[in-house]
Amino acid sequence: MSRAEIDESHAQFRGAWRLFALGLPGGEVVERPEVFITAGHVAWSLMNMAFLPKPVETEAELERAVDSAARYFARGPHGWAFTLTQDWLAPSLRERADAVLAARGLKPGMVTTGMVADRLLEPVRPLPPLDLRPVRDAWGHNAIADVNAASYDMPQVLGREALAAPGIFGPECRAFVGCHEGAPTTTTAALRVEGVVYIALVATLAEHRRQGAAETVLRHALEQAKAAWGLERTVLHATAAGAPVYRRMGYRDVTTFCSYFAPAKGA
Repeated sequence: MSRAEIDESHAQFRGAWRLFALGLPGGEVVERPEVFITAGHVAWSLMNMAFLPKPVETEAELERAVDSAARYFARGPHGWAFTLTQDWLAPSLRERADAVLAARGLKPGMVTTGMVADRLLEPVRPLPPLDLRPVRDAWGHNAIADVNAASYDMPQVLGREALAAPGIFGPECRAFVGCHEGAPTTTTAALRVEGVVYIALVATLAEHRRQGAAETVLRHALEQAKAAWGLERTVLHATAAGAPVYRRMGYRDVTTFCSYFAPAKGA
């Protein structure tokens, strides 16, 4: 990995969540010197995210960033998250980061690996034939929301509030639903973020996993993104379950992120 790729991975994370926030009816992006806030103002806390805008050297800098985000989200009722990579923290600060966030009510939750690929490798096995449908209308918006909500064990209503907004699927997005026997089973969205294709909303229903369904729709999304924008370099942030699939496709690890979650008021 290189420092440039670590910075790119962070910028892509922020940029993708910026598009999500601005695509939601009540969403807002707030850029402050100490923190970058992407607020969907929805109940799914993953869509209310704060990030560091730059590496930090001192505990005081990290505290200012988290406190600034906490004051912002305290105005609303929803839970939220602060996402960072230890590669953006000074070595002397890394072992203190959990304590700094815990003191402010944030607990470590989702861990993802930032990954990048300049081009994909050829498939190592035949991919399943799926009916691949572009996300262009309410059916597609609901399908991508429902599959992701089910994959993250979230209620359907929260998934639709967070992910079924038409504004998310604008000109900077190419999203697809893979269907089996007419029913949505897997999803992927390709977002254009600062001249790179960012892959998001990769999810597959439990009964269709480990069959190549996610790879099928992801490859299709990247083909369509290349045709639309002429871009081939791609970045994503993978869960532990998804990372082996992406490595097989040609992605390589760049850095690790942790999202720390603060509960909703009264939770």
